[in-house]
This record gives sequence, structure tokens and C-alpha cells, in this order.
Amino acid sequence: MTQNLFEEEPLAYVAPQVIAPGAVLLRGFASDVGTALLDAVTQVTACAPLRHLVTPGGYTMSVAMSNCGALGWVSDRTGYRYTRSDPLSGQPWPPMPDCFADLAVRAATEAGFEDFRPDACLINRYEPGARLSLHQDKDEGDMTAPIVSVSLGLPAVFLFGSTLRKDRPARYRLIHGDVAVWGGPSRLAYHGVAPLAEGDHPRLGRQRINLTFRCAA
Repeated sequence: MTQNLFEEEPLAYVAPQVIAPGAVLLRGFASDVGTALLDAVTQVTACAPLRHLVTPGGYTMSVAMSNCGALGWVSDRTGYRYTRSDPLSGQPWPPMPDCFADLAVRAATEAGFEDFRPDACLINRYEPGARLSLHQDKDEGDMTAPIVSVSLGLPAVFLFGSTLRKDRPARYRLIHGDVAVWGGPSRLAYHGVAPLAEGDHPRLGRQRINLTFRCAA
């Protein structure tokens, strides 16, 4: 299943688009706060720079990432995990900006998850060719809380499957301001991002920024 292509301009939010039990797309939900979110990303990454992590298998990720909030997700040859400090600096991760937390709570509530209070935000930067293989988000301590994922910058093809890896994922084109939320029966759904296509976003140029909010503790 492939979604129709959407225009590059942010869409005005209308209503949730259900893509699976407990999973929705909120088209254009973050459009009106995109500038504030990107300004906050700049502030966070000035303290905790984006970096390309290494997987336990020794593969260097094509996506560059950082974190903010009480906990941050990291990967190296010893495994995947959340930490309270940035391994590069030894300092606590930068606090989660208010505009991040506010958007995440509003999006989760709109999707039917009213008690969401994230303690971690992963900041991912995609450049053309970068991709994210199908995976489950299962390092978090609270599996009753959803995942909230915000797209900024260049369009991307979001892959969203079921809890079975063998099932072929659906493809959804996400543009600047779109938000995906999944939890409940879809909390452990396999998902990923297809290789980012070339493009030129008015604010970010050849980049896509993804903010992913979790309850990690």
C-alpha cells in the first residue's frame, strides 16, 4: 500500500489518519510550530552535537543523531540503551525544550494517548541516501506509552508494518509538519525510513530532521 504523493507545502491539520490499530498520522499537526522546533534543535545540538552511532554489529548508522531530555538513546559495540549523560561530553543531555514537550503531549492526546509525558527525545538528521532499517522500539521502560514522531524538512517515505517482521510494511510519504503516533496494539510495530531522496527544503536545505519522543524510564 502506498500513499498518494502530497504537495511540498505543509498541510493544514484536519483530523487523524488511522494507519493501524493504535497508530495514526496527524498531517500538518506541527506546521505552525515548525520554526520554533527547528530553533530548539539548533540550541540542543550546540550542546550535544549530532553524531553517527555504531551498532553492536559494528555498522555505522547513516542517520546522525542526538538527544535531549532526562534520558538519551545511544548505541555502540556493547549494545542499545538509554543513558542519563552524553557519552561524548560526560554531561547530562540538554533539557527537553518546552516547545518539544508541548507538541509531543498535544499530538499524543490527539491520537488518544492522554497521559503521555515523554522523558526522552531522539533528534535524527537525514541527508540524501540516509535510511533507517525496519526495527521495533523496544528499549523503553514503559511500553504502555506511545511513540510520537515529528517530521521536519525534506519529505521522507515512512515504512510502517505490523508486529511481525515478515509482513511487508505500508509506505507513507511524510512532509514538513507531519506527525506519526503509534501505541497500544501497534506499539511494537516494525517501522523504518526509506533512503531519503534528493531535495532542497527552504529552511533545512538537503536535510530532514525527525524528532522522536518516548517514555524511556
